This record gives sequence, structure tokens and C-alpha cells, in this order.
Amino acid sequence: MKQFYTLLITLVFSTLAFAQIPSGYYDSATGTGYTLKTQLHNIIDNHNDQGYDAMDGFIASYDLDNYYETGSNTILDPYSENPSGSDPYTFSPVSDECGNYSGEGDCYNKEHVIPQSVFSQNLPMRSDAHHLLPTDGRVNGFRSNYPFGVVDDSQLVNQSGISNPTQNGSKLGGNLNSGYSAGYSNTVFEPIDEFKGDIARIYFYFVTRYEDQISNWGSYPMFDGSSDKVLDDPFLNILLTWHQNDPVSQKEIDRNNNIYYNHQGNRNPFIDNPSWVNDIWVSTQDTEAPTAPTNLVVTNEASTSINLSWTASTDNVGVVSYDVYVDGVFNTNVTINTANVINLTPETTYSFYVIAVDTAGNESTQSNSVNGTTTETGTPGSDCVVEDFENIPANSSQYTNRTWTGTNGTWNATEARTDQTINNRAILIDYRGSSDSGILTSPTVSGGIGNLTVTTQRIFSGTDGNLDVLVNGSLAGTIPYSDTQQTTTISDINIEGSITVEIVDNNSGDARVGIDDLSWTCYSSLSLVDNTFDNTTIYPNPVKSNLNIELNSTEETLVEIYSILGKRVLKTQINSSDSINLQTLKSGVYILKLTQNNSSVSKKLIKN
Repeated sequence: MKQFYTLLITLVFSTLAFAQIPSGYYDSATGTGYTLKTQLHNIIDNHNDQGYDAMDGFIASYDLDNYYETGSNTILDPYSENPSGSDPYTFSPVSDECGNYSGEGDCYNKEHVIPQSVFSQNLPMRSDAHHLLPTDGRVNGFRSNYPFGVVDDSQLVNQSGISNPTQNGSKLGGNLNSGYSAGYSNTVFEPIDEFKGDIARIYFYFVTRYEDQISNWGSYPMFDGSSDKVLDDPFLNILLTWHQNDPVSQKEIDRNNNIYYNHQGNRNPFIDNPSWVNDIWVSTQDTEAPTAPTNLVVTNEASTSINLSWTASTDNVGVVSYDVYVDGVFNTNVTINTANVINLTPETTYSFYVIAVDTAGNESTQSNSVNGTTTETGTPGSDCVVEDFENIPANSSQYTNRTWTGTNGTWNATEARTDQTINNRAILIDYRGSSDSGILTSPTVSGGIGNLTVTTQRIFSGTDGNLDVLVNGSLAGTIPYSDTQQTTTISDINIEGSITVEIVDNNSGDARVGIDDLSWTCYSSLSLVDNTFDNTTIYPNPVKSNLNIELNSTEETLVEIYSILGKRVLKTQINSSDSINLQTLKSGVYILKLTQNNSSVSKKLIKN
């Protein structure tokens, strides 16, 4: 895919025409899988940090476009380079470095391919030349700290001062949640095909070089929180595909040599030996099961739900989730060591145990069993849900997806930060814009809803407005926000059964809104939900291509499939027995969820 002009150009740069790997440099890289990754980490660790400002001279000397333009003395910018024709604009070294910019083509600056916010601008990450590239200042600002992905052309982001796609075809928009990029639907940045492999190998370098620190950094959508695999499944699939489709170029080889010999003294091993990518992230075979969860206890008993907690399991690679069993039958899958088991019968004793699952789908033996007894049904007017946001994740100023366990179950907030307060800790959600504004989502809770009360406050700049409160997807009322703290009650919502509350933007204002002390009262005694799934049949399981779902009714049924990490990978509606093609799903363990009205059931699904 890389284009070069003539053999003469190659000969001119013959001193850097191959990977000049020092003798013995990789001698200790003898393992496989994540062991190999750690061995490579030990080799490239502790490089000679030159400092952030030293990159100015490096770029001026070694990031020149001698690959697409004959005899060029301009910067090679992946966001403005046109590999098959004239560039839309060019930058001269040093003199065209930003500075201020108002539009595309004004100047270039130093872009961190892995955003600085991920590692809090700390050294040596901030000045590591392997992930610092000269790019157009306006396009760099447009990309911001969004992850890399495959943009859905129907979801392009509009922003003043720049075209989208940009002048060389790079673009920003919602991720194409299908094919090899399935599993993520928020905003991503996509470079042109010519540089996708470059970006992939930069990420493989970065997560290897800093594997001893990376699990301690703040949340970033491309990372899964581990120190071995590191890359979350949707983004790992994207980067693996880019790495395969866009092989190592002479430009990468030259830059790798210059970083080693002329700048900081370490190398990107995935440019020197591209096959190591597959050896680590594709060919890793894990047959070791996690240890069994221990100390399973009941932490709260309500009329139709029981909360559980346990001591986390350990694993040679990593535990990714837990299967929760009720009376010997699989009930739900969670990614943390607590669970809220819902849709139980009041005044009934249940037996629970938990099984840990690792990244390869290996299962532990079961935990200890524990009994819990549900209480009497809720009293109309009493509190069904009380959330004070004290258990939200650790303070962070980054806007990203946040998940935590409150008294009543698992909450989720998108485009949210956790470092602000109102009464005490509060979740701050970015409701600016129309396409990427955040959403606060409650757990699904039995008992219905009567009156809802919540405290809001606009934080930072913006305009005042209102937020919509949705109950089971339907509008139940609005809550105002301004720069002063205010508490609002929406009365007489009066919806029975199991409910989920969402607080979403209605585009009446434009602000980041803090939310605190949210609660709602029960509607009425919860009647038992008929189990409409008693005779549902799912086959084959394991499934290779078509999954057959045979229902005992013709009622409209929502079908959802979640990865073992809790990410939804499929959503569809069926009205009767049907067959769903799952051929594009990656092999592994999934959770199949079927929902009719307020009743739902989850089943484990194995894809071969």
C-alpha cells in the first residue's frame, strides 16, 4: 500500500534503507504471548528521555517528506499528505510550527497519538518520539483525545473552521459499529489508509513500553484497564486489521532507526519484527482457569432484588467477568465483584454462587454458596432508589464512560467526569452538542416509580436549559439546570413494574451538568411478572453461524447480545421464532438477553 517514487530515491537513503537493529538487541525476546510482550518491554524500557522540546529539532531533521515528494524539504504530516498526488498544503520545518491556528493548513504541531490526558502529561510518555508525530494543528485539535476507529460516514462530526473529511480524507465521526470495527459506537478519528498501519504499530509499541504503568492511568476507551492485553476488544480488532492491511513502510523503518541512533535509544519492536503483533495478541493460548471467587456474601435484601459481593478471583492473564447463578441456574454476567440480582419473588429464599471467567473464556470452579431471602413488597411512597454518587469512580477530569455500583445496582454515565461536587461527590455529564452528549442511566429496578427528585447544577461555562427524564424510554418529565444548585421533584410519574431511568439532553441548553442526590419513590406493590420465557429454546449453542430462537409467544421481543466485557455487539427485534446470523461475531463467550415488556432473561452463548 505504500508508494515510493524510484529506485534512485531508495539508493539516496541507502544508509537507512533497512532496519538497522543492533546486534543482540532482541536476544532475550524468546517467549510467546504476553510473556513475549513483557520481554520486549524490558528491552525497550528506560529509554533516554530527551524532553518534550527536543522533538522540535527531531521533527525538523527526521520527519521530512522524502517518500512521496522528490527532494522535499517539507514536513511529512499524515493528516495532510496525499500519497497519490499533490498535497493540499505543506509545512516548512520550524517556521510553520504552531503558533496559533484558525483553519486547516495554518501550521503544524506535535501530536500525541496516545492523548496526553491518558497519562496526565507525565514524562517520559509526553516526550516519547515513537508516538509524537507532526500534524496539522487544526486537524490535531479536531481529533482532540478521541480514539482511533472506522468512521460511519453517516455520522460525521461538524465543527467550525474545518471540513470533514479533511483535505486529505481523514475524518471524525461515530464509529462504524459493524464488521471488524464492531463493539463501539461513540466518536472516533480515522486517518487515511496510507497511515493506518503506522498508527496501529505506535499503539502496540506504547502499550508494550509502558505496560508496567498503564493499568494505573485514567480511563481511555481504547484501553481495557489491564497491563497485558491492554487494548479493548473493538480497538484491538481495528488495530490488528490496520496492521495487517498496511505493512511496515520505509518511512517507519527510517524513523525507528533515527529515534534509536539519533534521539532516545530505544526501538519500536513491531516495526523491526511485525510478526510479534500476532505472536502476542492473536496466537496467545490461555488454558488456565481463574481461581474460584471467595467470601461470597449477601449485602442487601429487598423485596424483588438481592445484592451480592465477593472477593475477586485471580488469573494468569486476567479475569474479565463473573457468572452469577441463582438456585443453580445462570442468571446474569457482571464485570465487577458485585451484582444486583433482580426480578425475584418477595419473601422467598434463594441460593447463590458465582463463577469467574477469564479473557479466553476459561471458567473457575464455583464460589461458596450463600442464601438470601427477599423482603416483603415495597410500600407505595417509600424510596425505591437512592443514589448519592459517592461510589462513582476515582476523581478524573476526562470525559468518558463511567460505570459504578450504587445501593440499587449498576449505574452508567457516558461523556462523564468524576472530579466535581455539589452536595458531596457528583457525576458531571457533558450535555454539549447534539450527537455526542452524555446520558445517565440507572440500573433496572423493581417497584415502579412514583415521584423522582434530583439535584442539578451547571458547572463551568455554557447556557442554562433542561434535561429530559425517560422512564423505560418514554418521557416522564424535565429537570432544569443553571449555574446555581437546584433540587427538582417530578411528581406522579406513576409507572409500575421494573423500570430504568435515563437522564438525557433535550438540546434546550448547552452545558456540562452536575447531578447529585437522585432518588425516586415506589409506585405500588410489585406484582409478579409472568415468566414468558419458560419454553424458549435457543440452538445451536455453541453456534457457528445462524442462531435459532424459538419463542412461546408472538409478542415483540428485543434480542441483545453482549460481549463478556459487557459491550453490546448486536441489537434486533423479533416478533416470533426467528433465526439470527452471527457469522461476523468473533469466537468467544457472550451473553444473550431477551426482553418482552418488563420481563427479561439472560443466557450464556458460545460462538465458535
